[in-house]
Amino acid sequence: MLAAMKLRAWVVVGALAGAVSGCVGLFIPDSAATRRLREATVLHAPFDGTADARVAGGDARFQHGDSWEAPRDTRPGLPPGNVVRIDPGAGVRGDALRFDKKITQVVGFRVPGNFPPPVADWQGSVSFWIRVTPDEDIEPGYSDVIQVTSKAWDDASFFVEFTKDEKPREMRLGIYPDKKVWNPDGRDWNKMSLEEKPLARVVRPGFRRDRWSHVAFTWEHFNTGRPDGVARLYVDGRPAGGIGPREQTFHWDDGKAVIMLGLAYTGWMDELRIFNRALTPAEVQSLHDEMQ
Repeated sequence: MLAAMKLRAWVVVGALAGAVSGCVGLFIPDSAATRRLREATVLHAPFDGTADARVAGGDARFQHGDSWEAPRDTRPGLPPGNVVRIDPGAGVRGDALRFDKKITQVVGFRVPGNFPPPVADWQGSVSFWIRVTPDEDIEPGYSDVIQVTSKAWDDASFFVEFTKDEKPREMRLGIYPDKKVWNPDGRDWNKMSLEEKPLARVVRPGFRRDRWSHVAFTWEHFNTGRPDGVARLYVDGRPAGGIGPREQTFHWDDGKAVIMLGLAYTGWMDELRIFNRALTPAEVQSLHDEMQ
């Protein structure tokens, strides 16, 4: 409730931005649909002029650290070397975040307040835009556009990745609950079938560096203790796959969790938004359509 009250209070008139409770505002046309999306938003980073978030329920400052491996200690600002930068005028609207080459640093936002915490019957959504030709632009190896966890990639983790060997490269949504839930016997991941892994695959995503593509995913009925957790993946506003129903039990150390961006990714990213509930298909479509 407090986060929703803060979000309703964030307003920009023209080009003037104000800060309310430490969070910077954003003007959104005041229709019923946009009000509902605004009230559900916990983080919005449009990457216009700054990497810092324009709307944040927690620390709005963009962060960087020495490594994406735990413990992921971070400090505010873009990493040195100008390999992750704001690219003026390159965005789906305005500027964009540009990853010039593969990096091993962790960059992104701290989780507390900026990502819905894993409570009982947990739900939420993530939306962003990318511009990349995966087979040509991304270096060999796995590449995560986004990964969110306090542990490891296969233990209480969300990620959207490009695969390392397939031609064309697949895009996958991975939502791995606690490792003891999805892999209680500690089996070798490489010897497991794809059907056993909590993944949604897009075999031919069709992304290109000369046009922006919208990616979103939602999740609901997590942390119920039952095999009813479901996640849905969307590309350019349309359903592109899903995970579940299956048990999705997450335990995080919220203070150690990071919204990590651009892990070994080379390309552009824009308009990152995180919501405290699962958006409807119509709402996901509206996020795509509003930028067209």
